[in-house]
Amino acid sequence: MTCIEQELAPLLIGEDARDISRLWDVMYNGSRAHFAIARGHAFPVLGRRGLTIGALAGIDMALWDLLGKSLGAPVWRLLGGRRQARMPAYASGGWAPVDGIVAELQRFVDRGDFKAVKMRVGAGDGTLDHSIRRVRAAREGLDDSVDIMCDAHGTWTAAEAKRFCRAVADCDLAWLEEPVTADDKRGQAEVRASTDIPIASGESEFTRFDFRDLIELRAVDILQPDLSIAGGVTEAMRIEALASAHQLRFAPHLWGGALTFASACMLPPWRRAVSSWNIRSAPIRCCTSSRSRIFRWSRAASKSRIGRAWASRSTRTSSTATERADALVRGGDRHHPDQRDRHHDDQIAQDGLLAQSLGGGCVPHRTIPKKSLRVGAS
Repeated sequence: MTCIEQELAPLLIGEDARDISRLWDVMYNGSRAHFAIARGHAFPVLGRRGLTIGALAGIDMALWDLLGKSLGAPVWRLLGGRRQARMPAYASGGWAPVDGIVAELQRFVDRGDFKAVKMRVGAGDGTLDHSIRRVRAAREGLDDSVDIMCDAHGTWTAAEAKRFCRAVADCDLAWLEEPVTADDKRGQAEVRASTDIPIASGESEFTRFDFRDLIELRAVDILQPDLSIAGGVTEAMRIEALASAHQLRFAPHLWGGALTFASACMLPPWRRAVSSWNIRSAPIRCCTSSRSRIFRWSRAASKSRIGRAWASRSTRTSSTATERADALVRGGDRHHPDQRDRHHDDQIAQDGLLAQSLGGGCVPHRTIPKKSLRVGAS
């Protein structure tokens, strides 16, 4: 909050909140923004990665939310509209050991009629061999029609990741996510070159420049920007353009608070053509846990305000996040949103149907009068 209130907010006071792309550049370039905007290229200050970009991302999502509300239109409409009414969803979890992994993943399939599941591998398994045995057990135990993704959370070395890929080559994995640390992009390129398992990566990357590097190194098949880390809706659209230009797939990382989740659901993958449950469909990620409550993303939910579709705790988080966005951009009170266990009560998306009528903005809360769209206006 200190970064937002003391570093970024002063750059925005008096600006038109509808000039979102320009304001992104103002925040990114800081005191050099006048040079950068006039000359048409980035000229950032020192805070071009890390918490500064996270703070910038929150403001950017708030600006899109406010723009949508001021126009009475959902953000996905402002970004060009939808291409598909439905998108496939996969269940994400899979922490159980060898003797329990099939039962855990099968529960996900049964509860939501999922056609794909993601399981964890990597350092949490203790040994590489344990990860390999868990994946092989999952593939043998699940129906062949169910795709399996694996997420190593960047915990392997390049050599370990290559060994893993060789050992599970016959398991027909849909993708391997973050096989090595985000700081070893060349190592990830080596892993990708050694296997035909698609490599997914990007949740730990900041801005389009990090994704450009992944692409130029030929280190990735599926780009996974997290809007809270990569720079918000504005930057995610730029990253999606890179993916499209390089014939790569794009599946935003959906994790965290309700505002981030809802904002990511506005992006182009939800509008992109889908052919099957093959990874080319760039499926929606839906988190699961033993404590999960069903989050039915259906036509019935889409006809109401999105907050009503979320379980009670997520609804409260959504409301306070939007209130905070309003207060920030309008220069109002500076209360802090209640951080209500953001990662608790993971949700299952049972249907995967995109909301057809989300109301205005990303997370509808109330309509913002146009006269309030100058930052700092009362």
